[in-house]
Amino acid sequence: MSEPAVPPRSLAEALRARDDASLAVLLRSRPDLITPVPTDLTQLATRAGTRASVVRALERLDRFALQTAEALAVAPDPATYAELLGLMAGDDGDPAVEGALPHALRTLREQALVWGADDRLRLVRTARELLAPSPQHPSPTGLGPTVREAASGMSPGRIQEIVTAAGLPSTHDAVSALDALTELFSDRRRMSALLDEAPPESVEVLSRLVWGPPYGQVTADPAPRLRWLMDRGLLLPTAPGTVVLPREAALHLRGGRAHRATEPLPPPVEPAATHRPQVVDATAAGQAYTALATIEELLKDWHEGGPAVLRAGGLSVRDLKRTAVALDVPEPVAAFWVELAYAAGLVASDGEADERYAATPAYDEWLELPAAERWAALARAWLTATRTAGVVGGRDAKDRTLSALGPGLDRSAAPEVRHRVLTLLASLPEGTAPSAESVLARLRWERPLRGPQREDDLRGRLARWTLDEAERLGVTGRGALSSHGRALLGLPPATSAGTATDGAGPSATGPSADGPAGARRSAPAPEPTGPGDKLPVHHEHPRPAAPPEPLPPAEQAAAAATAARLLAPLLPEPLDHVLLQADLTAVAPGPLRRPLADTLGVLADVESKGGATVYRFTPGSVRRALDAGRTASDLHAFLAEHSRTPVPQPLAYLIDDVARRHGQLRVGAASAYVRCDDDAMLNEILADKRAAGLRLRRLAPTVLAAQSDPATLLEGLRAMGFAPAAESAEGDVLITRADAHRTPPRTAPEPVPDGPPAPDATLLAAAIRAIRAGDLASTAPRRTGGDTPAGGGGELLPRTTSAETLATMQAAVLTGEALWIGYVNAEGAASQRVIAPVRVEGGFVTAYDHTADEVRTYPLHRITGVAELADDQI
Repeated sequence: MSEPAVPPRSLAEALRARDDASLAVLLRSRPDLITPVPTDLTQLATRAGTRASVVRALERLDRFALQTAEALAVAPDPATYAELLGLMAGDDGDPAVEGALPHALRTLREQALVWGADDRLRLVRTARELLAPSPQHPSPTGLGPTVREAASGMSPGRIQEIVTAAGLPSTHDAVSALDALTELFSDRRRMSALLDEAPPESVEVLSRLVWGPPYGQVTADPAPRLRWLMDRGLLLPTAPGTVVLPREAALHLRGGRAHRATEPLPPPVEPAATHRPQVVDATAAGQAYTALATIEELLKDWHEGGPAVLRAGGLSVRDLKRTAVALDVPEPVAAFWVELAYAAGLVASDGEADERYAATPAYDEWLELPAAERWAALARAWLTATRTAGVVGGRDAKDRTLSALGPGLDRSAAPEVRHRVLTLLASLPEGTAPSAESVLARLRWERPLRGPQREDDLRGRLARWTLDEAERLGVTGRGALSSHGRALLGLPPATSAGTATDGAGPSATGPSADGPAGARRSAPAPEPTGPGDKLPVHHEHPRPAAPPEPLPPAEQAAAAATAARLLAPLLPEPLDHVLLQADLTAVAPGPLRRPLADTLGVLADVESKGGATVYRFTPGSVRRALDAGRTASDLHAFLAEHSRTPVPQPLAYLIDDVARRHGQLRVGAASAYVRCDDDAMLNEILADKRAAGLRLRRLAPTVLAAQSDPATLLEGLRAMGFAPAAESAEGDVLITRADAHRTPPRTAPEPVPDGPPAPDATLLAAAIRAIRAGDLASTAPRRTGGDTPAGGGGELLPRTTSAETLATMQAAVLTGEALWIGYVNAEGAASQRVIAPVRVEGGFVTAYDHTADEVRTYPLHRITGVAELADDQI
């Protein structure tokens, strides 16, 4: 007959009883525990109980799991499963809570926040300190201190008076008196009888305190309704003028419930509208095309060098406004496009002395990609970026304004929130747009805020921004996730019937719970096999699958390629023609091929955008083309080749007229001069009042001198309606093509991680192996003898003489026994190891190191001592 399992006495013992699969679940859910890898399980347990790690783990619990932890914080320590269930479901019970509680308790156990068997459930001490009620930090349960805690400062005489007034016999000491009072308040029948005697006014006072806060103010001479409660211990003084409702009394009034409302199941994501999937994809594709055009227009506006970089970094408010006007969008939207280009590595600071923003060389490479691949690059950058355009215009911790492209815009939770919002959209039937409020409610359940809920919480704002930005970028169409948006997440195509939902509403089940080939399916929770930490065996209600995690970088690239492949057929094909009209305009009925668009952008000005782009030819735009080196015949040939309509006569006349006058006036540097073979034209310029600011004077019949520089002189004459051309010192006409300004090669900004990254399977296996080996070395029993201490872990390193060390090593080579050694490496760091010596020669011992799980060679002079292990070890 096997001996009964000994319950664990500490979290370290509970972890020691777990199998490798259970440890892997813990380390995957709390990656900060293996950064760096602990030396043994005792150190792992210590790290799991630190305040920073526990706070981080609590912040990642869903609402019901957090409520379960809060209930354990006000339960006896240790508590039984029945006591916990009573606190969660109340005296009347709740089938939903009864079904969901085992899953919540399993989650807390997996994350090492709770340990112990069902009859001795213990919340980690740090978590209890964080969640237990106190005057400084009220509990979310609204409960106050226990009778014993509240009466800790009362005199024994006063305690006996309370016991007597409550109808209990006097006791010989205060401890037994408080025990009797606690027992009374915890007994439903006796407590009901006591409250039946209470005046209605006193019961009304209790009703105001029962759900919290449990504290109230009293005067030096309390009213009779308060005096009745205080005399019977239903209100206990905690400070002068302050009383509190004891926890046991509050639980009776609540019917045993720790929370006013438990939420065992996540709220469903409610549909707001349903569209045909084809309409959703077409709408999203149109938005995707607009996004590409907007980014190109932004970088074209910054082609010759963009706005200056502020001293503190980022764009000035004035430059952001100017960019918004150029893009014809509101300023917050302009900030989004600027930040998206920056996140994709298409724009950066040039690093010059007069620092400005400009396109990067990667922008030129991006322009050469097909349209769908360009969109996929933008969407992937948006999905993984931690920089958040939504906070632009806000204030940082030092009350400084946050500017676009400036510091302080990183929000590490942004990628996870974006991914989760899109995953919730993917859980709905195809073509269904969700209600924004239901999405926010679901996110608040999955990651609740500890303490009072705030309307402006960061995750809520990130979710709202995600819904807007996804629509703007073309990931969604009409509020529903598109087929290429689904592929961007690494999810398989939706079926015609939509994805599966659970009883609690849509969730990330079925296809949305997997990555490609099922690589990212959430692993089922392993059953611990060791004693004292087995999961409870209870009937569970079906639970939503765990949200899928974001794809690793290698799979992100594959998913983006799939999204581009799905989007490509939906984007319009670039055209090689325009429609010229007699009113000096050209209509592009769709996107134009790049050479045509670039040339037309120089020859004409964009008048309007939309499904069709309207270009207008003006004398200034034609002169711009001539300044760029084109001749009149080149322009006529270009228009005739690319127009589906005949070239209108007014447009031909405009080109010829501007070309005939172009270059008649020549402006050079001397500080500046104007020369023209037609002295009548020079007379006209001198007589024009608008030339007064140029301060011209005649040097010769065909030459005027100016006190302004050539660029100012050129602009002034063009404003007067002339078409001057700049010339070199040799008298040749200068071609003024716009030179593209590019930054040196720049990398896209790295996302700011939200804590340590989740470990992969290889790292997990290596970490668990190292922890197990280190735990073996620290806990293996040693044979007693000499100066070597005996017992489990925590001893000093063994100390033996060099001769004893050598002799023990040589004997172990012959017998094959394992030894416990102390070792000091070259950096002076001491450690203890369990080794099996194989060979001893030349001052070195070659041995299989159980701690490192490999064969190593150690210098004998660095071994501080050696001890034999007990016979039942290794």
